Amino acid sequence: MVAVAPPPLSGLRVLEFAGLAPGKLSRTTELNINRAAANSSQGPFTGLLLADYGADILRIDRAHPSAHSSTPPPPTADLLTRHKSSIAVNLKTPAGIDLVKSLVPTVDIVIDPFRPGVLEKCGLSPEKVLLRLNPRLIVARMTGFRRDGKYAAMAGHDINYIAVSGVLALLGRKNEKPYAPANIMGDFAGGGAMCFMGILLALLAREGSGLGQVVEANMVDGSNYLASMPRLGLRHPIWDRPRGDNLLDGGCPYYDTYETRDGKFMSVGALEPQFFAALLKGLEIDPASLPGPREDRNTWPALADLFTKTFKSKSRAEWEAVFDGTDACCTPVLTYPELERGGFDQRPPVTLKGSPGIAIADGENERPAAEGVGIGIEGEGWVSKGLPPGKDGEEKLAKWMGWMRGRQYDLVDGGLVKVEMGRNPYAKL
Repeated sequence: MVAVAPPPLSGLRVLEFAGLAPGKLSRTTELNINRAAANSSQGPFTGLLLADYGADILRIDRAHPSAHSSTPPPPTADLLTRHKSSIAVNLKTPAGIDLVKSLVPTVDIVIDPFRPGVLEKCGLSPEKVLLRLNPRLIVARMTGFRRDGKYAAMAGHDINYIAVSGVLALLGRKNEKPYAPANIMGDFAGGGAMCFMGILLALLAREGSGLGQVVEANMVDGSNYLASMPRLGLRHPIWDRPRGDNLLDGGCPYYDTYETRDGKFMSVGALEPQFFAALLKGLEIDPASLPGPREDRNTWPALADLFTKTFKSKSRAEWEAVFDGTDACCTPVLTYPELERGGFDQRPPVTLKGSPGIAIADGENERPAAEGVGIGIEGEGWVSKGLPPGKDGEEKLAKWMGWMRGRQYDLVDGGLVKVEMGRNPYAKL
């Protein structure tokens, strides 16, 4: 087996902010912080991408009465916690804020998932505080709406962000309302993945300048950019018709899904003539019996009806037996429970054969580079046990900083605070 290098982001240290409730803020601001953080997946997903490629992630959770104790609290609602550790920090005290500030000079990246202005109100302004403490720091800031414009201060969720980006209007069947694709387009693709890309770009820039910077990402711009092809296609035949009437949005009968006899589904993407011919062969449809040329949109309703009836004549397994190994561009629509039961390994999204990401699935130490490095983690990518506030965080502080509880920091009201010799760290703000 060819030896591989460590994952490409090994050695990078990351602070990832989770939901916080700082002291000396108005009740409205505290609610905004909770609402902005607790319902956001983009920050944790960015952290997960960094972690899967070797970065060392320390999540900062809010103080909890049983954090850092022998009876730890239950995991938070965040499921994107693979390879991460946590500390609960008491930001209702100056010493809690001091603890965060003491970590900043030793880290490479800070992930800020909050609404505009929240870190500033905590006394942790990226430009005025964090970058002055560590000029090499990369502060990745993510919001749902843009930081400017009329929506900047409003609450929202994925569906709202992709709605004002123009993307939601593209999604859905003909003569039906727009249909949101869960939170994949905004939270994950347009938000977390785009922010991850911004961090990588900032790391490249730092190689030349020696300086960090603020990276700003939002789900409106991110999802809009991902929709570049359909957006640009609105003035061209590929996407110039109403929703559900175009080639790739359900209008075309040979780019669609069809129900099988057992209530499952097959996907069809036979756009090119040779693939379409292979599809007809597998379906046992005589090309001469078609209602007309497949390029003629007037034939599409009749062709869709023909395909619908034909696919319902067999089970999905029977159609798989017909089309597996062919160029008909016809494959089963598999569900995640099926993949899990079938032993399908989840892998990092991109393989670097010389320095691959950390394995997601369990396995042997010596495994193909495409599957990552090492034995992976328990759960094989299908199960998340979550991360309780405070789990493994003190070990991380010892590794990063050489700190010990009772010396450089202590536990106060369920959160860690910085200790300074001769100074009482327990005073409230």
